Amino acid sequence: MKLRVSFILASGLLAQHARAAEGGSDWPCWRGPERNGVSREAGWSCQWDTNSLPVLWRASVGKGFSSLAVAEGRAFTLGNADGADTVFGFDASTGRVLWRHTYPCELQPLSYEGGPGATPAVDEGRVFTFSKDGHLFCLDAQTGRVVWQKKFEPWPWLEGDWKNTWRYAGSPLIVGARLYMSLGQAGMALDKKDGSVLWQSPAGHPGYSSPVPFRAGAAEALAFFSGHAVIGVEAATGKRLWEVPWRTEWDLNAADPVISDGRMFVSSGNGVGCALYDITVNPPRELWRNKNIRTQMNSSVLWQGHVYGFNDTDLTCVEWASGAKKWSESTLRRGSLIVADNKLLLLSEKGRFVVAEAAAEAYRPLAQAQVLTGRCWTAPVLSHGLIYARNAAGEVVCLDARPKPR
Repeated sequence: MKLRVSFILASGLLAQHARAAEGGSDWPCWRGPERNGVSREAGWSCQWDTNSLPVLWRASVGKGFSSLAVAEGRAFTLGNADGADTVFGFDASTGRVLWRHTYPCELQPLSYEGGPGATPAVDEGRVFTFSKDGHLFCLDAQTGRVVWQKKFEPWPWLEGDWKNTWRYAGSPLIVGARLYMSLGQAGMALDKKDGSVLWQSPAGHPGYSSPVPFRAGAAEALAFFSGHAVIGVEAATGKRLWEVPWRTEWDLNAADPVISDGRMFVSSGNGVGCALYDITVNPPRELWRNKNIRTQMNSSVLWQGHVYGFNDTDLTCVEWASGAKKWSESTLRRGSLIVADNKLLLLSEKGRFVVAEAAAEAYRPLAQAQVLTGRCWTAPVLSHGLIYARNAAGEVVCLDARPKPR
């Protein structure tokens, strides 16, 4: 499919587009503002010409799987090239590079391209990034200046048989004054202002997922999907609330748990499958288990009573309450997705971008086009009417889905 690259240079037209997308929202961290892969943004358009696609800008950021964080008119991501990671701060609408921050870091390829896997988090004018090798940075969002930094060893503070085969992948989570990281058996909390440690869990395999916030009664809590279990903790103290054992080959627990109304959906690949738990009781009670969704990497999304997620070979929809399969679609293979305006925004493993109905009855694509080449395992982002996607080689594409001015 032939692509038409559109560079909008006229300030008047940019202003018109900005006004049309005023109902948009920032996407400041991994999985969006609610950390669930759901955007509340409406009014964006997927009415594309079948022979063209509204590509606004492209950029090359280096190898890796970091998604994008978008806040206050800027987009942030990171990649690896020539033995170094670089954090990029872009103008979100034009793709102009506003600043770069580079530091030495090995590519560390192992069965895939390598490079960073964690997505930046933006909060109160600062950007928090985490490398595959354990570099944690707090950067000024306007300039890229280092505010503070820390380094965690890839198999740190090591005890027992723990080894993180693919190093670190969990993205930072900011809640209030705290920064939460998937480190140790069940996470770590730091003061976001200076990086001082507030609490930390015992040494152990942290897995490859990111912290998931939820409510445990009246208290704030977090779920950490470690190499061997899902562990719920108090956000304030790190005290363990419960633990759900979950074993996979290679300890490859990478997809974030999905939590809603006292229920938790867990899924892993390598033939393990998925399950739903009642986490209002201790120990959590398994409600159902099957292999209808076997999520190797990218997290599933819950929408209107149904879970949409990727196996190695297909996209599948299952009923939240029962786990019953509603449908599956094999053309996208091991892709990624988010949900917005009752639609699935899908990026296939081979770089085909698809907008489909978020419907339990059947898979119904509405618009699609080839936007990237190579391996694509990183979830797309929607913010202020712009859609961002990247591939493992580091090519970033920004699609213009803003309503066209009349």
